[in-house]
Amino acid sequence: MINITLPDNSVRQVESGSTAMDVALSISEGLARNVLSAKYNGNVIDALLPLTEDGELQLLTWRDEDGKATMWHSSAHLMAEAVELLYPGTKFGIGPDIENGFYYDMDLGEKTITESDLVKIEQKMKELAKQKQTFTRSEVPKTEALKTFADKGDEYKVELIDGLEDGTISFYQCGEFTDLCRGPHLPHTGHIKAIKLLSIAGAYWRGDETRKQLTRIYGITFPKNKELTEYLEMLEEAKKRDHRKIGKELELFTFSQRVGQGLPLWLPKGAQLRERLEDYLKRVQKDAGYEPVMTPHIGSKELYVTSGHYAKYGEDSFRPITTPNEGEEFLLKPMNCPHHCEIYKNKPHSYRELPIRYAEFGTVYRYEQSGELHGLTRVRGFTQDDAHIFCRPDQVKEEFIAVIKIVLQIFSALDFKDFITQISIRDPKNPEKYIGSDENWEKAENAIIDVAKDSGLEYTIEEGEAAFYGPKMDFMVRDAIGRKWQLGTIQVDYNLPERFELEYIGEDNKKHRPVMIHRAPFGSMERFVAVLIEHTAGKFPLWLTPEQVRILPISEKYHDYAEKVLNLLKKYDIRAQIDYRSEKTGRKIRDAEIQRVPYMLIVGEKEEAALTVGVRKQGEGDKGAESIDNFIKMVTKEVEEALQF
Repeated sequence: MINITLPDNSVRQVESGSTAMDVALSISEGLARNVLSAKYNGNVIDALLPLTEDGELQLLTWRDEDGKATMWHSSAHLMAEAVELLYPGTKFGIGPDIENGFYYDMDLGEKTITESDLVKIEQKMKELAKQKQTFTRSEVPKTEALKTFADKGDEYKVELIDGLEDGTISFYQCGEFTDLCRGPHLPHTGHIKAIKLLSIAGAYWRGDETRKQLTRIYGITFPKNKELTEYLEMLEEAKKRDHRKIGKELELFTFSQRVGQGLPLWLPKGAQLRERLEDYLKRVQKDAGYEPVMTPHIGSKELYVTSGHYAKYGEDSFRPITTPNEGEEFLLKPMNCPHHCEIYKNKPHSYRELPIRYAEFGTVYRYEQSGELHGLTRVRGFTQDDAHIFCRPDQVKEEFIAVIKIVLQIFSALDFKDFITQISIRDPKNPEKYIGSDENWEKAENAIIDVAKDSGLEYTIEEGEAAFYGPKMDFMVRDAIGRKWQLGTIQVDYNLPERFELEYIGEDNKKHRPVMIHRAPFGSMERFVAVLIEHTAGKFPLWLTPEQVRILPISEKYHDYAEKVLNLLKKYDIRAQIDYRSEKTGRKIRDAEIQRVPYMLIVGEKEEAALTVGVRKQGEGDKGAESIDNFIKMVTKEVEEALQF
């Protein structure tokens, strides 16, 4: 017998060799019908995998993120089975679950699949799903695995197997389709009730532009048709909110092939919006004791070798810049932190000076693959609202909590209400991905987890998502239509201070190593603006929007009064413009609504005589007449309350 501990700390004794599904059935048949996979001693496993030792067990359903991941990974296999049946001879690359759904990369040889073929593949998937095909796992020696796919002429799987260690290789069979896979998978395909293949794209094998381009099909599945309908409605709403479309309509930013892919150009209105975001954070940072610094856009290769960025980011960086001096090389900076380490090292420091907080809106550069570029959310040059705190070990918790408060203040000002935190730690199975000692990593990971607990934050822990130099806390925000975005990050780092030999003189008059906290509440300014556009559908908060008020004179006779109103608004830093066009007032109102102007002020004979304005609010219609003074007070109050100053 073995002891199985459930999430409520109750313990069930079952025979060795029992499965998670057996445990579920012992609780209730209704629960068992909904179990997709299980988490056993921290690892996600098949619900039908035999359990042979004592352990902690969580039964995973559609409500759990790992349950969804199991459904979507199994759906990728189901899609591959359907494609293989419809297009014999297809070779398959990788087919993972992703944040929303799954994809599979495939080599169709001389055949092609178009958008119109997706319905046919969907139909075949539905036929196969109804058969309740089981996913059968088998573990095979490396030589046998290589022979299986070599005999099929599948060079993609052969290459993947070559990189695996013997004894770690498993296959899964579903119907007539067998695939190299570590799992886990659903008990059977009958759990997949609603299927939608969303799009087709090209994808270079292993992300390498020099390799063959494969066909990538994206899809998503659900256990109920109702959930698929809701998801597709959300996608339609997302199209309306696409930041690229709205950014063009509102004249916020553009791109130019001559300037280069992934390098955004900020237009006047966009630059003003971004500047206000920066000004807001600068005010918050000043109150919190941050000092501004500025660093160059390049640094010597040696700087990034010292920091470890060259080894870890080398492939994702632009090629080194060489100079006429032999052996002299520079890089466009991929991170600001090495520069800030050198600023700290500029002079000796005492424990009395700490914490020292350096802040910079620093532009960094990464060479993203051209196929992965997407509007402002994935670019090659972006500005981080970066800051680095150098503190004593006993100050880490207090400083971390202070940064959390800044992040929450920003979320409040921008109406991001629905969020959780994700704590990203090392992948214990891949220590080569990280720098620094186990002792430093344990201290840093424990510090973040303790702060999350003490702050009462809802959080999840994700293995393998840490930065290469330290664990981090990311804020995962749901926008107005339910999509999840990563905004804001805080990282604890014991490693860079060691690599740069940073020091301070302690109370004992000896040299000590500071701890470094990296933080970026916005993350990247480009990505943050993109998310903000889609969250608000371009209807920005009043304090942030480029044009707060549009004055609409009903005829040319009232241009002088409109200008008088404009000058009064400007005195109180209210951003306003006059629509001088000889259009009808209704047309002017419609245009202002389309351009998301928060307030419209109609001025005519009545208003001029009474020194008032006719107020309309975007999306809400007529609000009646107000004196100019009252309108100014109303707008000023709304802005002050949002900014909490």
